[in-house]
Amino acid sequence: MTALQQQGAAAKAATYVLATAGTAKKNEALAAIADILAERQAEWLAANAEDVAAAKEAGMRSAMLDRLTLTPERVAGIVDGVRQVAALPDPIGKVDKMETRPNGLIIGRRRVPLGVIAIIFEARPNVTVDAAALCLKSGNVCILRGGKEAIRSNRCVAELMREALRSVGLPEDCISLVQDTSHETANELMHLDGYVDVLIPRGGAGLIRAVAKEASVPVIRTGEGVCHIYIDDEADLDMGARILFNAKCSRPSVCNAVECVLVHRDVAADFWKRALPLLDEKGVELRADPEALEILGTRAIPAAESDWDAEYDDYILAVRTVGGMDEAIAFINAHGTQHSEAIITKNYFKAQHFLDQVDAAAVYVNASTRFTDGGEFGLGAEIGISTQKMHARGPMGLEELTSCKYVIYGEGQVR
Repeated sequence: MTALQQQGAAAKAATYVLATAGTAKKNEALAAIADILAERQAEWLAANAEDVAAAKEAGMRSAMLDRLTLTPERVAGIVDGVRQVAALPDPIGKVDKMETRPNGLIIGRRRVPLGVIAIIFEARPNVTVDAAALCLKSGNVCILRGGKEAIRSNRCVAELMREALRSVGLPEDCISLVQDTSHETANELMHLDGYVDVLIPRGGAGLIRAVAKEASVPVIRTGEGVCHIYIDDEADLDMGARILFNAKCSRPSVCNAVECVLVHRDVAADFWKRALPLLDEKGVELRADPEALEILGTRAIPAAESDWDAEYDDYILAVRTVGGMDEAIAFINAHGTQHSEAIITKNYFKAQHFLDQVDAAAVYVNASTRFTDGGEFGLGAEIGISTQKMHARGPMGLEELTSCKYVIYGEGQVR
């Protein structure tokens, strides 16, 4: 057995304990995790500082450094997130569709954990805790495989969480971290059939596509976010400028940040007079089509064909001029990643048409795409934004981390 197979076997064994642990025990474990992270955050911050220093030396982009960096304020937010998960209703054991058949059988559908969830993610140490907390509350064991950029942070926090599990009498292997960050171990994890029930990649487009293509275990695709905002000819242009600024600049490294703005040609000149001063505050680079270049001049550079499919994760914005909403919708459905899309318009009927026709997990009218988030949607923390159309779509909270089994009560019926 390889080391990863041994880790998978330990995780599978822990599922039988965690699946029947009950809500009170899981909440006790989550409280212990929150407490230990708060009390010993200095250890986590010190490990993270080493990761950040190494990343700076390696030339990591500033937007990605922001993803990697922990602060006392961010740790406090992570701790609060764990406590919020503990306060959420437990989906496990919930029974729906209970009904009595003509033959007297009583048949219901009960929520059960998925089992062992493996998560492959990049330089975001907060994901280590968010994922572990959500898996724990939903009765799932998790195997976490972070990127090499955050390995010191992840090793530290994983050990703290395992210590918390031991303190309340749950198997420490309910949460485990893959210690080796090589491509070989990632590839092995993608093929850990018999141990891993579901694999969730969290990161950039390259990671997600590679996992979806390579894995032999079931995969839930999350996070690939080429998001658009369409500025309609009946838009409140000041509102549109503010929304664009928020969606691009509040945190450009996240998957719900906008990457491309489509502007109706009849309002383009007026819109850019309002939007440019805001975008200039952050020095956003604009990559524009020829029609937009005539308006933007030297403030923009010509867009390449690849820009219409780019997830920049940076202060870069693709700009395209369109002749109307149907053209915008066709472009979004051709180039989007089914994550989050928005229209800015005062026309109710156009808004409804956009909601109906755009194929995405979240579609907005007159609001920033940055709200696509489990906490913002009232779901608590999330393990990712699913961009596929299976059982989970959009922010994946606790219920999306469950499956179901049918339970049948009889009195001697035979077929």
